[in-house]
Amino acid sequence: MRRTRYKVNLKGFMADCEANYCRLAKLFPDMAAQDERRLGISGRDQLEVVFAVRERSAHTTVLTLRQRESGRPWWLNLPVLVVRIYHDALLAEVVACEGERNIWPRQSYPNRRMLQPDEKAQWNRFLGEWLAACLALGFVAADCPMP
Repeated sequence: MRRTRYKVNLKGFMADCEANYCRLAKLFPDMAAQDERRLGISGRDQLEVVFAVRERSAHTTVLTLRQRESGRPWWLNLPVLVVRIYHDALLAEVVACEGERNIWPRQSYPNRRMLQPDEKAQWNRFLGEWLAACLALGFVAADCPMP
């Protein structure tokens, strides 16, 4: 039995990055001036998503996204994502996830780090789902700090 090789869907990948840019612009509209934005998630006690600016340049911003929940063990937390936002191209791309970074759009499989052939696309789809949930259920959490 012959396995078919994974082919990168560039149109789909770019569409995900464009949609993620639009979602981030709604969730963190003042990222050019603010260093952090915290959103609470409705329906859950003490759950927040933190958007933190790591670096800014003329055409890009790099954000770290993490979810925090008080009383939850560290090993149950969602992964920390690093997202590069390209303001000139109106795109947002995940560039690192839990320390894994600089991966190719297509991985050979199996590989020593056990990354999936479409790992990069999965990261960006996950970001899209996470941001969509924040848009649907989130509220600004600036007045209710986590312990």
